[in-house]
Amino acid sequence: MFEQYKLPFASDALEPVIDKTTVETHHGKHHATYTATFNKLVSDAGLEGKSVEEILGGLDAVSDEALRKGLRNNGGGYYNHNLYFMTLSPDGGGQPRGKLLDKIVATFGSFDNMKQKLSDLALTQFGSGWSFLSADKNGELYASQSPNQDNPISEGTGRTPILAIDVWEHAYYLGYKNLRADYVKAIWDKIDWNKVEELYENTIG
Repeated sequence: MFEQYKLPFASDALEPVIDKTTVETHHGKHHATYTATFNKLVSDAGLEGKSVEEILGGLDAVSDEALRKGLRNNGGGYYNHNLYFMTLSPDGGGQPRGKLLDKIVATFGSFDNMKQKLSDLALTQFGSGWSFLSADKNGELYASQSPNQDNPISEGTGRTPILAIDVWEHAYYLGYKNLRADYVKAIWDKIDWNKVEELYENTIG
């Protein structure tokens, strides 16, 4: 059974960037529902024992169209929200160090350029979706956007997301209303770069 990521901080700890009610609703209701539904669908599809990455990367093998769609949406919701919440911290902000920072500079020209690229992708994602910073096994970095609960894994890129910006309205609307740009600008102050660095190291082995 897949377990929902448990927040290591209080629901009001990300304020004023993300308010308590948004965290409680987003994590406690939306993410919890994705997790529960995904577990049911995994059982229905006979995919117990596979990792979420294996399931999302192998959706073409699921012949039942409704099951495949449900796994893509709810499995993506489960995976994306785990990543989103685990890379947020009350003590976030700043920038990474070491290999990840070096690769960011080599890929995007500077850390600020990378932030701007991911922010632009988040802002130009029409409707609900995400912007991702992903890595491949060779350590190369990629910035991308995905609709709904898709991600680079379900899209078949072979890349692993290491940072996600959620631009579904439930991620920000209570605090920012229609001002998505204000939310995207503010969330950088809560990114846990230590965790992002750890995910990068895990991806490149």
